[in-house]
Amino acid sequence: MVWLEDEQATLELAAKLAALLPDSAFCIHLKGDLGAGKTTFVRGLLNALGHSGKVKSPTYTLVEHYQLNARDIYHFDLYRLAAPEELLYLGIEDYFSTNALSLIEWPEQGTGVLPEPDLLISLKYQTSGREVIFTAYSEAASDICDKLHN
Repeated sequence: MVWLEDEQATLELAAKLAALLPDSAFCIHLKGDLGAGKTTFVRGLLNALGHSGKVKSPTYTLVEHYQLNARDIYHFDLYRLAAPEELLYLGIEDYFSTNALSLIEWPEQGTGVLPEPDLLISLKYQTSGREVIFTAYSEAASDICDKLHN
C-alpha cells in the first residue's frame, strides 16, 4: 500500500511507474470510486512518457489514443458502458497489440470481455489523501511492484 497526500504525490508515483513500464504490450486496470484519482494517475503517467497536452477522461468517447515514442497508448474509461459486449462493437481486441499500453478506468464494466490486467491499481479516496494498492498479475508487473516498493 502506498499513501498519497495530494495530487502532486499521485503524479510523482505515476511518473515512477512510467519509468518502469516494459516496451511490450502491458495492460493496467485502474479501480476506484469517482474522484479517487484514476484520471490524475493516467495524466501523470502520460506526462512522464512525453505527452504534453491535456489528458481528459474519455467518459463519452470510451477511448483516447496517444502515440508516444512509437508506442500506442490507449486510455479507456468504461464508466458509461451499459454492457461489456459493447466493447466488441468497439473492436476491443484490436487495441491490445504487441507493444500497446492500455490504461483502463472502470474495468469492472468490461468483465468477461477485457483481458486480464498485468497490473491492477486500486485507488481509494480518504479524507486527507489517497490509498493506492498495486496488484501484479504478470511477472513483468511483479518486477515493477518490487521496484516501486523499494
